[in-house]
Amino acid sequence: MNRRHLFLAILFVCAGLLAGALYLQEVENLAPCPLCVGQRIAYWLVGLVALVGFIHTPPGRAAARLYSALIVAFAVVGAAVAIRQEWIIIHAKPGGCSMAISPEEKLLNALPLAQWWPSMFEAAGDCASVTWTFISLSIPEWSLIWFVILAGAGVYAGVAKSQK
Repeated sequence: MNRRHLFLAILFVCAGLLAGALYLQEVENLAPCPLCVGQRIAYWLVGLVALVGFIHTPPGRAAARLYSALIVAFAVVGAAVAIRQEWIIIHAKPGGCSMAISPEEKLLNALPLAQWWPSMFEAAGDCASVTWTFISLSIPEWSLIWFVILAGAGVYAGVAKSQK
């Protein structure tokens, strides 16, 4: 797989994951918590960098490595947020993340993204509650898996051959 196709695959994976998040929110009525919104932002950033890498189609290694480094960096940040959310779930205390309004929720809901697309970026859920699982894995666990896959794809995109 050449670099351009890999950037496109990364973009499609991010778009699919974000569509899945909207499905869970709108159809399954799961409100995203501040950490979920942070992960959504990371998916958006990974996808946007992949889109730029796909459109630009960098012929040399320097630009490809820059796009790859950004993809890996955003994926690592997203993975860290997913790990933090899983830690909160495992060590949940009554009223842990479900305070009336947490500082993270205030910050995220004050960003222009929350006003621009509230259904995607407005935080209203409880970080400590697990209301959905698939194959016994929670949303942050799945998110962590996908961030690791995206980071690996980002590394591979930095070393893959360009299209001739």
